[in-house]
Amino acid sequence: MKRSIEIYLSLFCICMVLASCNPKSYNSIFNGKNLDGWVNHGQEKWYVQDGELVCESGPSAEYGYLSTKKFYYDFELTLEFKQEANGNSGVFFRSTFEGTKVSGWQVEVAPPENNTGGIYESYGRGWLIKPDIEKDKALKMGEWNTMKIRVVGAKVTTWLNGVQMITITDKKIGEGKGAIALQIHDGGGIKVNWRNIYIKSL
Repeated sequence: MKRSIEIYLSLFCICMVLASCNPKSYNSIFNGKNLDGWVNHGQEKWYVQDGELVCESGPSAEYGYLSTKKFYYDFELTLEFKQEANGNSGVFFRSTFEGTKVSGWQVEVAPPENNTGGIYESYGRGWLIKPDIEKDKALKMGEWNTMKIRVVGAKVTTWLNGVQMITITDKKIGEGKGAIALQIHDGGGIKVNWRNIYIKSL
């Protein structure tokens, strides 16, 4: 009997660990087929190709954003991105839009030595925190990269390819409300591919 109880407890613990790691606890917010659930802000190009979400500079070469219709407060977001050409982009959170004017916070996605994983406040205080320069080697330009963003209350932590880039606690962030959005920077010549965009509300 004792042996049976030990086996049962061991199996129970294994099941609990697997459940906590179950990807089904995350929800996909990009269906790989179209832009349902998203809103385009601006004139830049956003389209789906081979199951990937692509952002590309348009003729106006201005800022562009693709935001979720839904607002998210506390969450963990994971996604993959691959930069082509310039690759200057970003992931906004708790953000709102008036045309292409965005109020909120950006996790930077940029070419090497341009602070990928750092936090920038748009139309506000500017850079809040930049990663240590040696962490930039985690970025794989022209290849697929995995980013994780965790936002809980006033605290934000980012990871790039498993490397923790920054962590910050900021009262103003804690008071923010809004959508998640992908950005394309102005200037033209930019192209970034995205895939496997998953979120877990906390």
